[in-house]
Order: sequence, then structure tokens, then C-alpha cells
Amino acid sequence: MSEHPVFARWPAQHPDRLQLFSAPTPNGVKVGIMLEECGLPYEAHRIDIMADESHDPAFLALNPNGKIPAIYDPDGPSGTPLALFESGAILIYLADKTGQLLSADPNTRYETIQWVMWQMGGVGPMFGQLGFFHKFAGREIEDKRPRDRYAAESARLLGVLDHRLAQRAWVMGDDYSIADISLLGWVRNLIGFYEAREVVGFDRFAHVARWLDVGLARPAVQRGLEVTAA
Repeated sequence: MSEHPVFARWPAQHPDRLQLFSAPTPNGVKVGIMLEECGLPYEAHRIDIMADESHDPAFLALNPNGKIPAIYDPDGPSGTPLALFESGAILIYLADKTGQLLSADPNTRYETIQWVMWQMGGVGPMFGQLGFFHKFAGREIEDKRPRDRYAAESARLLGVLDHRLAQRAWVMGDDYSIADISLLGWVRNLIGFYEAREVVGFDRFAHVARWLDVGLARPAVQRGLEVTAA
């Protein structure tokens, strides 16, 4: 482990544990929640993305895409170390490593991964763009068509999730899974940090609201949200 460049910048105090490099963003909290849910020992390193630390050469040696989260597992597959980025890939890896939160049944497994990919390819990008145009620099743009476009698409995606949850406790039914973990931080951020509750008409999505409340009440989720918050 000591030979990897990332540890020259962020030294490991517990080199035998899985190392998490993250920040308290909707993508970043996924891995913290997963690690808390599955009970795998880990050490967390906060990456200050506002200070552009994710583009530090040491971090880029871990994740050439320059985004959080990323992990370094000294006990990877076949006992060899593994560096991994992309939050969805990390969720699947940790589920396979621990045998938790992803069904071993092939049909259910792929359906769960389908919903994780739906979050990665749809919910994350659309909610993030809405945040930019509704709350951040994009709000200064006089033409509101970009904001309205992302608001409409975010609402549509919430409708898809609401329909999915109408007859289910969790995305995959009775069993909480990585599909839920992938989504909780994003829905929380949309109506919280992004302040977009009204612009997407969130209160009409009663099943999503119920799911979000129950998910955020989980002790492991509460701990996971705080892993790199300080």
C-alpha cells in the first residue's frame, strides 16, 4: 500500500483496512453508507473537492477521472490490492465482497444492478443539473428553459421511482439493497441542499417521500452520511 502515490498525500493510519477517499456529496455518501451497512472495516479520507483536491496528482493516480468517491482495498480479489472508482461499481464490488445487499439470485441481481445504472445514468446527472440551474451559478441565467428542462426531467424520474415504490417497501421489494443506497443521497439532496422541493412538485410523490423517510432513519445511513462530513 505504501507504494501507491495516493498515500503520500493521504497517509493510511490503518493500512490493513479498506481505504475510502470521498466527500459528503450524493455520490460520495453512497460508499460511506454501504460500508456502514455491511460492517466492513475501513478508513476514510476526506477529499476537499472545493479546493480541487480531486485533481491532485496523488488522487489522479487512484482515479484518473478526478472524481470522488474512490477506494483502495488492500485485500482485493484473489488477495491482491484493488483501486476502484465510480460509485456504482464500488457498490457492486462491496456487495460481492461482503455477500450483502445484492441478491445472489441472477434475475434479482441483474434487476438490482439495472436500478443502480438508472440512478447513475439518469437521476444523478439530471438532479445535478437542476441543482446547478436552480441554486448555483446557473440561476443567474435569464433564460429559464435549461432549468425548466431539468426540473421536468427530474420530476419524471421521481414519478418512475414513485411508481416503482407504490407496492414495495424498497426498490427491490421487501429487501433493502444497493439500489436504495444509490438513490437515497440524491433524493435527499434534491429537496434539501438543492432546495428544489417545490420546483419538482416533490410532495405529490408520496411513495418516494415515505421511502426516503424510512431510509434516512436507518442508523447505518445516518452514520454513512457523516463519514466525510467533518
